[in-house]
Amino acid sequence: MRAYICPKRTSTQPVQPRPPSPRTVAGWILRRPDNLPETDHLQLKAVLARCPELDALTGHVRFFAQILTGREGERLPQWLEAVRRDDLPGLHTLAAGLERDLDAVIAGLTLPWSSGAVEGHVNRIKMLKRQMYGRAGFDLLRKHVLLAG
Repeated sequence: MRAYICPKRTSTQPVQPRPPSPRTVAGWILRRPDNLPETDHLQLKAVLARCPELDALTGHVRFFAQILTGREGERLPQWLEAVRRDDLPGLHTLAAGLERDLDAVIAGLTLPWSSGAVEGHVNRIKMLKRQMYGRAGFDLLRKHVLLAG
């Protein structure tokens, strides 16, 4: 038995590291390049060198992140044009969805106003309505919404 195990342990072939998981690679792509540790940066660079589609996707994701965080909505048409030139069907679907209401998307990416507070109240009211479904009428729902707020 020992003769079988020893030759395997002393093999001259180098041990290949496991490739990173898709979730790990997605995390590297979505993180700011400045905040990426050096080892992760080198691994991402190796992955992107092997897959040109993933390299193109990374460029598009980072450009869109700049538009989003910098409130630079006026650059969105430039991003959409770049996405159309590449053969990335998933991004084409996203781009088509954004183009359906381009003016509103550009305004949302540019203007400082947000409807987050209103959406939060609507979400809270819908939750209360679901909790009370079939138990009482509108009058009790109205009192519950007014007292819970």
